[in-house]
Amino acid sequence: MSEHDAAPAALAGRDSRNLLTRVAAALVLAPVTIAAAYAGGWWWAALVTLATIGLFVEWLTVVGVAEGTRVVIAGAAALAISGLLLALARIEASLVILALGLAGVTLLSGEPRRWAAAGFLYAAVAQMASVVVRLDQAHGFTALVLVLLVVWATDIGGYFAGRAIGGPKLWPRVSPKKTWAGAISGFAASLVVSASFPVFGFGGIWPMLLVGAVLSIASQFGDLFESAVKRRFGVKDSSHIIPGHGGLMDRLDGLVAAIALAAIFGVLRAGVDGVGRALMVW
Repeated sequence: MSEHDAAPAALAGRDSRNLLTRVAAALVLAPVTIAAAYAGGWWWAALVTLATIGLFVEWLTVVGVAEGTRVVIAGAAALAISGLLLALARIEASLVILALGLAGVTLLSGEPRRWAAAGFLYAAVAQMASVVVRLDQAHGFTALVLVLLVVWATDIGGYFAGRAIGGPKLWPRVSPKKTWAGAISGFAASLVVSASFPVFGFGGIWPMLLVGAVLSIASQFGDLFESAVKRRFGVKDSSHIIPGHGGLMDRLDGLVAAIALAAIFGVLRAGVDGVGRALMVW
């Protein structure tokens, strides 16, 4: 085999190993997430809190503020206390702590102060939304699974279609690898997932399709937003904590946007305690 032929073969081999690593990591993380979501309460609040503290630290690393120990401690402590309060369903108290945490992070960080504050807000919104969607005892778990599956379907469909089909780039200046084929295929996969819920008696077909479509679009915008932040600071991966996937920001970017939108919609339609019902009952 010539050197000219060896390079593509080596690249293909590396891609195959990376894909296997991605699949193996997903096969571990997905069941853990679903199990914690099913358990709800302390289990789900604890998992969400650990993930959002990780998001906050990774964000600070990306924007170059992680060296400020006081900022990291202040933000992580606020998220930890907020998680404790959320596990007790003390939503108002949690909001107060998060507001104090945002103020503390902003005051303690140097430049770029606004980026440090944005990172805490990003993590805080993800934490609050993820727990609020699960609060409804009757429908919270199903609603949470809907959001998770739509985001995962969007991501998986986009990943494989982008690799297999290629074609025009979606937004090359922000995310060079994402294609229109991947975006459309991920969107189509999310519709298949959301359309399956009425088969099992959850919601009507048209409302579920609409919810799935909106959440899928939000997920893709969340992905692009995270890519734009990394590109702004010249970073490829937010970290390497998840084999084959990069960091928590790389893995959860779409979910943060989708779960935040789901929570906002649910609160507006049925209040804090009825977010799950708002998403699943039509």
